[in-house]
Amino acid sequence: MSAKLLVGFFLLSVFQACSRKVEEDDFEDFTTNQKWVMSPKTHDTDVTLLLNKLLREYDKKLRPDIGMKPTVIDVDIYVNSIGPVSSINMEYQIDIFFAQTWTDSRLRFNSTMKRSLTLNSNMVGLIWIPDTIFRNSKTAEAHWITTPNQLLRIWNDGKILYTLRLTINAECQLQLHNFPMDKHSCPLIFSSYGYPQEEMIYRWRKNSVEAADQKSWRLYQFDFMGLRNTSDIVQTSAGDYIVMTIYFDLSRRMGYFTIQTYIPCILTVVLSWVSFWIKKDATPARTALGITTVLTMTTLSTIARNSLPRVSYVTAMDLFVTVCFLFVFAALMEYATLNYYSSCRKPHCTKKKKSLPDVSFGHMMNYSVLEMRPPPTVIALNNAMYWQEFEDNCIYECLDGKDCQSFFCCYEECKSGSWRKGRIHIDILELDSYSRVFFPTSFLLFNLVYWVGYLYL
Repeated sequence: MSAKLLVGFFLLSVFQACSRKVEEDDFEDFTTNQKWVMSPKTHDTDVTLLLNKLLREYDKKLRPDIGMKPTVIDVDIYVNSIGPVSSINMEYQIDIFFAQTWTDSRLRFNSTMKRSLTLNSNMVGLIWIPDTIFRNSKTAEAHWITTPNQLLRIWNDGKILYTLRLTINAECQLQLHNFPMDKHSCPLIFSSYGYPQEEMIYRWRKNSVEAADQKSWRLYQFDFMGLRNTSDIVQTSAGDYIVMTIYFDLSRRMGYFTIQTYIPCILTVVLSWVSFWIKKDATPARTALGITTVLTMTTLSTIARNSLPRVSYVTAMDLFVTVCFLFVFAALMEYATLNYYSSCRKPHCTKKKKSLPDVSFGHMMNYSVLEMRPPPTVIALNNAMYWQEFEDNCIYECLDGKDCQSFFCCYEECKSGSWRKGRIHIDILELDSYSRVFFPTSFLLFNLVYWVGYLYL
């Protein structure tokens, strides 16, 4: 019985020893296709020891090569998207991957296992990072979902790559003199916050600025024309700083404003001309049409200004809307002028009664008769010129000293006299006929000069 127990214990011990051997073999170093592969256990231990060794005497408060030479930062930017652009707030939004590369000799390491170490955001706070700021940003935020969008890679020669994703609302001073036919170069400016040129140098790498497919960009009212990058030195009282700038060239699309403002303004002006073909006696119709078009233009001008900040200068759209308003207002004033001169300056007629004898009854009876007189003449009465129409005993006042003193004579009745010399006669009753030609022609000339001047000059 005891022999059987001894044999059982012996077999159990052999089985446990074999199991431990298999587990150890699973995590030992092995060779696959003649390439060295570290086992998980050994690799974790080696990297942890390596990082602990690198950071043991590392001071993250000091930049690399301090007191010896300036630190060189190579910059790359990948543009995910641009937009929207706000003309009212004069800012635009941009989503980028911002990459900085520099060399820190304190982080050099020798290893036959790895040439570089790729680390997550937890390592960022343990080493020195450039104090880069975006000088024209209003607000900026890093992306943290699902984890912080940061990457840190360290090579064995001490080169470091630090990449993060940012969304920035940057300021863009728009010059709106040619709005909505304007073009802009919106900058993205960054530099060191505290290190001057003697301590930190920024450089653009070759093909350092790239852009993603523009189909996902939210520019809406703009077309992306291209980008360019520059490097400048800004002199301040604290020192000379290297400032890096990317310019995004944008051109505004006119489609929205053509439909929203330009076409309604043109149609409103054309509508105001309809009154020239309505009889001058139709006062309610012509007055209602004129007032309606004026109020419509006022509404359109208010809507047009909602797309703009409260700038103190005149934009191209302001000029167009203002001229259209003046045309509509002039059409209303044209009828007021026509109605005034045609209805308020009527001739004063008197009827004379002549007594004729009644032979039959032997007494006199009064009859109103129309006396036949020679051709009309001009008479003077109390320093006023009157036109005597003897055919119907009507007297027309030429208003000597008032209208007859002006360069233009608008009364058909005042046709002759010494005061007519050197003056141009305009028949006020034909004012609608003149307006039918003058208003469309002048508006067409204005549009020709306006569009050629702003689009091609």
